[in-house]
Amino acid sequence: MEVIKTLMDRGHNVTVVTTLPVAKENRNFHHIKLPERSYPEQIFSNAIEERRGLIEEIKNISVILDMMLNVSEASLVDLIKSGFLNEEPFDLVVLGYFLNDFFMGIPAHFKSPFVIIDTHKPMLWTNGMIGNPSEIFYVPGAFLEETQPLSFLGRVRNTLFYVLEIAQTKFFGRSMNKIYEKHFPGDKYPSLIDMSKNVSLILQTSHFSEGIIRPEVPALIQIGGIQAKPKPDPLPKDLSSILDEATEHGVIYFSLGTHVKSSDRNPERIRSIYNVFSKLKQKVIWKWENDKYPGNASNIFYKKWLPQDDILAHPNLRLFISHCGLGSVVESKYHGVPVLAIPLFGDQFGNAKGMVDDGFAVQVNYQDLTEESFGEAVREILENPAYQEKIQTFSKLYCDRPMSIRDTAAYWMEYVIRHRGAKHMQSPAVHMNTLAYFGLDVFAILLAIVYIVFKTLSICCCTLLCRRAKSKGAGTHKKKKE
Repeated sequence: MEVIKTLMDRGHNVTVVTTLPVAKENRNFHHIKLPERSYPEQIFSNAIEERRGLIEEIKNISVILDMMLNVSEASLVDLIKSGFLNEEPFDLVVLGYFLNDFFMGIPAHFKSPFVIIDTHKPMLWTNGMIGNPSEIFYVPGAFLEETQPLSFLGRVRNTLFYVLEIAQTKFFGRSMNKIYEKHFPGDKYPSLIDMSKNVSLILQTSHFSEGIIRPEVPALIQIGGIQAKPKPDPLPKDLSSILDEATEHGVIYFSLGTHVKSSDRNPERIRSIYNVFSKLKQKVIWKWENDKYPGNASNIFYKKWLPQDDILAHPNLRLFISHCGLGSVVESKYHGVPVLAIPLFGDQFGNAKGMVDDGFAVQVNYQDLTEESFGEAVREILENPAYQEKIQTFSKLYCDRPMSIRDTAAYWMEYVIRHRGAKHMQSPAVHMNTLAYFGLDVFAILLAIVYIVFKTLSICCCTLLCRRAKSKGAGTHKKKKE
């Protein structure tokens, strides 16, 4: 939403489609609110709470991705039913992306250039749309815990993950293509493959200062940190009071993100966390989603919803306990707040490891979490100023850019509008097949030439040797006769 706000602030006539309510905030825009589609909590709970082998993990990931696919299609159906396709044509369509390629039918319908907002590290799915190289031997996969430089085993794991990612992309690509053709038939619309080759830009919520150094095509624009506000909004009175008054010992903020609820986690682990909190001098703000609290310690404050970015910006915040979703990691880096990482699934493990390796965080394994291990990690960060010093130093580096993040996003979206899709920015790799992209056809011809030359030389050598042998044999036979 922060990306779209930049266009609103520049006076563009914007239509926003979401499943969540959006505050007007004195901005003028047209909002189409679709029914909210929630994910079954049990699926996430199974992935988080139970230890599984590799095969089971892969199966569980497939189940989660399949569920996300169904939820995305349901939202597309809701959008079509709303009459949205009868709107006037748009100069630009901006799509939030994750397993919803079939939404490319929207820009296909309006014949509009389109931009994708990707809130993950660069993945094979999105790299292919703009011809961005994967570089698997020195760029870690988005969902791995590997960091640069990759060790030999790291390169092996990265390569195997890349192969798995190709298989998953092919599998879900077929599913997405079926959904696309169902709602945007081929006799009226371009194919999904053609649409995926016409992405004008990808706005990526990452930044090179975070440590993943990689080549990038011009159509990939880094906007890491855009959701973090340079000037925080005023906090609600109760939160403002908690944070403002904690001048001596500070405040701890604990949230497991949007999709995972603290209130649904294992009671034994929650009790361990509560016991540690209740003994601290610090106040604790805990995102808790129901009214059955684990305890009523006077220093713990429970809220069902919290303005995370504004809390992290407060100078009295001492520690952020997080699942390490990419958004949370970005906000902690932007505001310079050390993290106690409790990754739960997906890319969170890689995000957490990166924070630990950089000296910004301590990680606790959720499935091994005890009162002792959790308490030790909390005390380590609170009592060791190195974590705060390192992340605050990095925050200055992270925020040092030639123009503001919001201005960067707005400029490039307006650039696409001005230049009607900006086709001149597109990498030729987008239109190359696998043989041509990896040069396999060139290597095949070169090998064929080498083989022909080698074969020709072999035949010539054999012929010469045979003639010499025959001439020697004839000479010997003559001498014997004499």
